[in-house]
Amino acid sequence: MSHGFELEGAVKAPEIPVGGLLAAIDRVLQWVHTAIMFLSSGALLAASLILCSSVFLRYFLKVPTDWQDEMSVFLLVGATFMCAGYVQSQRGHIGIEALAGILPPLVNRLRLVFCDLVSFAFCAFFSWKSMLMLHEAWVDGQTTSSAWAPPLWIPYGFMTTGMILLSLQILLQLVAGIVRKEN
Repeated sequence: MSHGFELEGAVKAPEIPVGGLLAAIDRVLQWVHTAIMFLSSGALLAASLILCSSVFLRYFLKVPTDWQDEMSVFLLVGATFMCAGYVQSQRGHIGIEALAGILPPLVNRLRLVFCDLVSFAFCAFFSWKSMLMLHEAWVDGQTTSSAWAPPLWIPYGFMTTGMILLSLQILLQLVAGIVRKEN
């Protein structure tokens, strides 16, 4: 796990309270994350099948394909960005563990809140810029430069939605870390 939460004496990751508004938001996000995990698993499977069939068609049957690479990239971008919130809910993103075991508990707790605050600020900014790109691609009718030319709002939509979900998850954990009571 990230942030060194499994180390002896390290400050534990703040848990979402069992009741109240934070718990209700957490339940909704967990339901959304679970649904996305199933859809993303299907997207990964579809991408692998598309690429394998493309190789078979091109090299063994000499049938050209021009859509499979972009379709696979769109599926992989969607799975990657859409699953980021779930990974954060498990505190599965990379964290610095070297400091967790040597810092006093109060300083470590402040470090965790600071890291969540900076992560939220970055992800919120990324979400905002993704929304701008999505809007521009939608309004301008942007497409890829291939012969197939799928619209670019599709991957930008996945990116925007995934970053918004990640930002919400970090914000939820940040608030839980600030309002948590010491054990």
